[in-house]
Amino acid sequence: MEKITVIIPTYNEESNIVDALKSVDFADEIMIVDSFSTDKTIELAKEFTSFIIQREYEYSASQKNWAIPQASNEWILLIDADERVTEELKSEILELLKNPSINDFSGYWISRKNHFMGKHVRFGGWNDKVIRLFKKSECKYEDKQVHAEIIDTGKISSLREKLYHDTYVNFDFHMEKLNRYAWLQANDFDKKTGTLTPFHFIVKPCWRFFKHYIIQGGFRDGVVGLTIAYNHSYSVYMRYVKLWLLRKGLK
Repeated sequence: MEKITVIIPTYNEESNIVDALKSVDFADEIMIVDSFSTDKTIELAKEFTSFIIQREYEYSASQKNWAIPQASNEWILLIDADERVTEELKSEILELLKNPSINDFSGYWISRKNHFMGKHVRFGGWNDKVIRLFKKSECKYEDKQVHAEIIDTGKISSLREKLYHDTYVNFDFHMEKLNRYAWLQANDFDKKTGTLTPFHFIVKPCWRFFKHYIIQGGFRDGVVGLTIAYNHSYSVYMRYVKLWLLRKGLK
């Protein structure tokens, strides 16, 4: 049976960390990668693991790529603190670890069951999947400041069961996160965006709203779907506002 290391990046996750750690109690090793939390995250995590490393946060992909080589095991399961491995997913992973065929692949896509504002979100493009089970010797995250995905050197398969994900803390927290990500995205997009025009500030945000709310059926999730579509549109607009500010040397 292959052994597995679970990696959980954290920063001030005292409201999430215990449930996240309980959901991965099957792991051979659990690594907390902390960005110097100022709440009780570390204190609570120590009840489950002694493998706690800390590093100043630059951006998500950088933090993960720094941590992955420090795992003792070849197979990595990486989850965020606001995610949970369900009993069904746990069983599927354990069965896979017993099967020699696991090594035919570099990693595995895992679909997520996403929740926002107290609702299971079924539409609007939120039925996503992520590569979270992977070999440390064959996978790393692309050097991108926001929404980086795994770069692999082999084949990728998929798991059947889903990862539970509830990103909502409160609305103000979520809006602050969107604004923080917009600054990071501005850095990414500066390399590939030419002169900023009304197309970036008007057409692209409007298209994003239309895509999530109409094409991907976000309207079927009611007020939650409307809010998600608006937030996606807002994040695109703010990305280019902050890119404009970045180029002007302003904050």
